[in-house]
Amino acid sequence: MKHFILFYQYTADYMERRGAFRDAHMVLAKAAIERGEFFLGGAFADPADGAAIVFQGETAAVAEDFARNDPYVINGLVTAWHVREWTTVAGKDAAQPVVQ
Repeated sequence: MKHFILFYQYTADYMERRGAFRDAHMVLAKAAIERGEFFLGGAFADPADGAAIVFQGETAAVAEDFARNDPYVINGLVTAWHVREWTTVAGKDAAQPVVQ
């Protein structure tokens, strides 16, 4: 299983607008968690100008599909997003453990 990080950039008025879409966003997150894809995520603090979500799966599609279906993206709260594969080598959930 590989890890992928989905990075979001938010609009300047994200905090004011997110309430209308937060429940639907969380439903999407919960479904991805239940499938074992969504590992850890949340918004950056001070300022809340973006977010990062760590996914696990065989391909970047787990993160890309989430973004394409996310109400935050669909409704313009996210101005840009991208996915990076993350080579994890340390920690209990590392995909390629070097340190045990």
